[in-house]
Amino acid sequence: MNLSTILKSLPQARSAGPVEGDVVSLTADSRKVAPGSLFFALRGSKTDGHQFIDQAITQGALAIVAESDVPVDYNGSWIQVKDSAKALAVAASEFYHHPANDLKVAGVTGTNGKTTTALIIQHLMASSKGRCGFLGTIRYDLGDGETIPASHTTPDGVEIQRLLDLIRNNGCAGVAMEVSSHALEQQRVAGVEFDAAVFTNLTQDHLDYHGTMDAYRAAKGRFFEQLTQQAHKRKSKMIINLDDFSGKKYAEQYRSTGQVVTYGMSYGVDFRIADITTTITTSSFTLEVKGRTMIVRLPIIGRFNVFNSAAALAAVNAMGFNLREATNHIAKMPQVPGRLQSVGPQRNFRVFVDYAHTPDALENVLKTLRGLNPRRIITLCGCGGDRDVTKRPLMAHMAETYSDRVILTSDNPRSEDPAKILDDMAVGMRGQSYAKIPDREEAIKLAIEMARDGDIILLAGKGHEAYQIFADRTIPFDDVRVASFYLRARREAPE
Repeated sequence: MNLSTILKSLPQARSAGPVEGDVVSLTADSRKVAPGSLFFALRGSKTDGHQFIDQAITQGALAIVAESDVPVDYNGSWIQVKDSAKALAVAASEFYHHPANDLKVAGVTGTNGKTTTALIIQHLMASSKGRCGFLGTIRYDLGDGETIPASHTTPDGVEIQRLLDLIRNNGCAGVAMEVSSHALEQQRVAGVEFDAAVFTNLTQDHLDYHGTMDAYRAAKGRFFEQLTQQAHKRKSKMIINLDDFSGKKYAEQYRSTGQVVTYGMSYGVDFRIADITTTITTSSFTLEVKGRTMIVRLPIIGRFNVFNSAAALAAVNAMGFNLREATNHIAKMPQVPGRLQSVGPQRNFRVFVDYAHTPDALENVLKTLRGLNPRRIITLCGCGGDRDVTKRPLMAHMAETYSDRVILTSDNPRSEDPAKILDDMAVGMRGQSYAKIPDREEAIKLAIEMARDGDIILLAGKGHEAYQIFADRTIPFDDVRVASFYLRARREAPE
């Protein structure tokens, strides 16, 4: 693509030097620059890409996109922009010929429930239209059977457009994607136009990055502001949980746009949830929409999953899909990996693996399991290293409040001492019914050994992850596989 074409997609940019030439790639990584590359100097939280402009020039960059003025001694192509990150996302959309404009695009943001809600949306769109892509925490699904391990919940601005282009070329009708607060703060989705933007909830998380809850809330709010400024998809909808405090604030703020669609159990919402029932394997609820009442049956459990399902149904309906058909399709959705995933082989007690890694998520999961009337709940949980330390005692407190036995163990310690993380968590414990076992495999083994008939074991925190990150290494580790191994070992052992 010619440089002048990309330049036109950046209306507030100021250029110096030649504006012609074939752009062969876009990158913000100076190490990946090659002749014909367009290099974007991004200001990050730890490094400033402007420091690597000389390296990019040396390696043959066709042009530089930066927030700073052109150096007086530089005669090449220089494009000055107000926000390099946003410029990268917008330029990437132009470079890949705006794939989102040819797809139904649903984005899901919120602290908890993004993965499940987005996967339900993918299932519903695919059930109706054939093929649908997915970009999220557990994988990138290109809609043709090919999946790619996810590097981030939301890919960077260039990778998003490359993947959307592949999804479009695979004949998909749409894509469901998770949109993280980091991605919104870093403008990764600035080049994507959405048909539906879903907000699930906002609870404490990522304060190591955002600093305060107000800053975290503001980052999420960027999503809705973006929808009001879309050039092509002007009929897009904001699907907002009105039972959530921040959801109410967003709904009030954007109500005048005519784009807000609400869901929840509150009276007056557009998609109202009522009469929730849950068994050990299924959930059902009544959904009231515009005077119509539908019974929705789910092959997944949990009040929070009822909310995720209502959000997904509201989103696909906003995108033009038949709501009655969608309620039928949702009954056949597959189990979501690492989200209250039941682990076998089954005994007279149950084991569930869940990604819950925030206090609110852990509370919701444990309330769901408590509602199944187990004899006891044994909860295993940890907290990631190099992340928000203030939630560590809160996680332990939630585990103790709703469990009969608690095992504190490692999640992804990263550069921190695992024992120190467990000590931080233990501050939140009020009783003595817990153990601290840094080795996660040993902790899982103990949980299964101590289980008795009628108990439920919850392995919380890692969910779908198949690895564990330490300071000096990353090792294969999968809660489901480890639990399955010790369940088989216990079954085969003599009583």
